[in-house]
Amino acid sequence: MSKQVRVRFAPSPTGPLHIGGVRTALFNYLFAKKNGGTFFLRIEDTDQNRFVPGAEEYILEALEWLGISPDETIGKNEKFGPYRQSERKHLYKKYADQLIESGNAYYAFDTPEALDAHRKEHEEKGKTFIYNHHNREKLDTSLVISAEETAKRIANGEDYVIRFKTPVNEILHLTDIIRGHVKFDTNLLDDKVLFKSDGMPTYHLANIVDDHLMGTTHVIRGEEWLPSMPLHVLLYHALGWLSPEFAHLPLILKPVGNGKLSKRDGDKLGFPVFPLEWKTEEAISSGYREKGFFPEAVVNFLALLGWNDGTDKELYTLEELVQAFDLKRVHKAGAKFDPEKNKWFNHQYLIQADNEVLAKAYAPILIEKSISIDLATLTKIVSLIKERASFVSDFWEMSDFFFIPPTTYDAKASKNWKEETPELMQNLITVLEGIEDFTSVNIETIVKEWMTKNEIGMGKVMQPFRLSLVGALKGPHLFDIVEVIGKKETIIRLEKAINSL
Repeated sequence: MSKQVRVRFAPSPTGPLHIGGVRTALFNYLFAKKNGGTFFLRIEDTDQNRFVPGAEEYILEALEWLGISPDETIGKNEKFGPYRQSERKHLYKKYADQLIESGNAYYAFDTPEALDAHRKEHEEKGKTFIYNHHNREKLDTSLVISAEETAKRIANGEDYVIRFKTPVNEILHLTDIIRGHVKFDTNLLDDKVLFKSDGMPTYHLANIVDDHLMGTTHVIRGEEWLPSMPLHVLLYHALGWLSPEFAHLPLILKPVGNGKLSKRDGDKLGFPVFPLEWKTEEAISSGYREKGFFPEAVVNFLALLGWNDGTDKELYTLEELVQAFDLKRVHKAGAKFDPEKNKWFNHQYLIQADNEVLAKAYAPILIEKSISIDLATLTKIVSLIKERASFVSDFWEMSDFFFIPPTTYDAKASKNWKEETPELMQNLITVLEGIEDFTSVNIETIVKEWMTKNEIGMGKVMQPFRLSLVGALKGPHLFDIVEVIGKKETIIRLEKAINSL
């Protein structure tokens, strides 16, 4: 690309970061890194009525956990600071005034009551009230009163807004990197409010001014912002600036039914829609981190929601995603969120993870249960069970028998305990007592030689043996269990089963 790529993620601190916002941040990050550019984070907090304490810190922590931290943001490489919109509010009036002077904007003094009356009047006639070229010269605006009167009313402290004067009878032919050619009829657009008398800009003006001053080259954002694209391009032109390129990402859709993925869908189906847990006085919303997801798995899963590289490849490192990413391969249609596929990705990352790292993650669960075990043994146990797990939190259910002998025996499996079983298990104890090299392979070899020599069927020994050790017909390779719990514990469990069953 001819110019240095600069892209931004610009969330509002109004609550936890939705997974759709995370994907927007991720695609901006991937695009920046692929093109040797800069990914920066700007906090859009001009709407102080919706500001939620802690939300800004949450956003920064979430991006850091996911491994997609911005190159520039609050307190980090502030080359184009401030990176909080509320700290930039002194900048916007100048550009609002510039739009007034060039005839691209006007003052409007309409009261909320007057506008409400106009809406009701239109509704009674079966019409929709749109504030634009149809009526702007019939309403209380600087387009119909003199400059002197306008100045006087402003000086007297009357409330006003500055509205954009949308051009009439133009068809805008614009290009979206993902959607290709898009066109808009300016006659159907409303004259958006850009600036209010309280000195605060609206989203539209602040967004455009900040993107220009901060050098944004590409605006990559959600599909819901596509209707704002014509206004934003018109604002760039009205201010005499080059417009950045636009790319509008597809929506993330509900797993079941129609529409955009919401927190309610997550609550209903039991999966998180936020990267980190979010607590309020009323409730706690679960997060991917606290649910035990690997950040790499979340990133991998999200990258494939609405994008692929044209192959069947599904597992990517972040570096591989950077190399493969291309906005032109982002789909136009919405991407359905699949909670089971989400878990599948975590399973893939879990089975690839280092066993000792997983053992250290599992250890606190055992400590809570007052179980003490050395790291080497726990690492061995993890290596035996992880193939069937999706989360570290699954480990206890899959491995409790390594630490606690069974107190009950599965009723269905107990049907394998026949009349001759106690004698066979007693003979098995004798065989085990004579084994010096108590390793899985050696134990298995000697036990199977004993069965072959005595013409004992595999099922007659192996199923009761497993039932005695585990309490059910589940778990990893039987002789691996025997090696881990050791000779003494194996014999104790066999004797207990003989007496109980």
